[in-house]
Amino acid sequence: MDEETLVRRHILDLAKKAWQQNVYQYTNFLSLAEQDLLYRMSRELDFISWETFGGSPSAERQMAGFGSEEEMGYPGVFPIALLEVSPMAEKFAEPLTHRDYLGALLNLGIERSLIGDIVVREKKAYVYCVDSIEAFLRENLTKVKHTYVKAQVVSLELEDVQPVLKPLRLNVASERLDVLTASLTGSSRSQVLELFRAKKIFVNGKVNENNSGTLKAGDVLSIRGTGKFIYDGVQAETRKGRAVVSVRQYV
Repeated sequence: MDEETLVRRHILDLAKKAWQQNVYQYTNFLSLAEQDLLYRMSRELDFISWETFGGSPSAERQMAGFGSEEEMGYPGVFPIALLEVSPMAEKFAEPLTHRDYLGALLNLGIERSLIGDIVVREKKAYVYCVDSIEAFLRENLTKVKHTYVKAQVVSLELEDVQPVLKPLRLNVASERLDVLTASLTGSSRSQVLELFRAKKIFVNGKVNENNSGTLKAGDVLSIRGTGKFIYDGVQAETRKGRAVVSVRQYV
């Protein structure tokens, strides 16, 4: 049985359980590809309300929650905790990357689906996780590479973890999605087409295989291996008829 079939069955099982038992059900954190599958299952899930959330409105990895206050008679709460991971001795802390923190977490035997987004801010990192493992992580996440660290629970509303957006202006031949992708990735046309074929282009959380399509202002473009962007539209046109477009990149 392939991975997509397994994920599909698990999603349906949770949705049916929520409906039959009148109890909210939540997936673990879903990748972009798994979220795309969830959206494609909308007709199969039309018997129950559902929504996604990853700890913040801008989170890439998100849980799916099945049920609503109207259906259940009480409000649901996504089982998400946020940990602040900071060095024990900041003076001697080495520069650490997203990959470093993720590697340290996975080395503890944690499944990737139990970990949401990891936001790195200078010498700290903020880790979204399933709330059932936060105590384990606080006790066992003590070292990242050569740096000794401590982890503590903080509020999901913490200001430090809010997204930082870097404004970019691109001079492009057109607003076509493949043209924008080429400009953002510095890739050739053939390389960009391969990204579409490999299903590495997501618009608003859904796989987009239409390389000739366009974006509208406010759309969120995710390019696996490159980053995540908010498209703000055309700001001007050059004398040669090229478009000057504005995007904001999550950093």
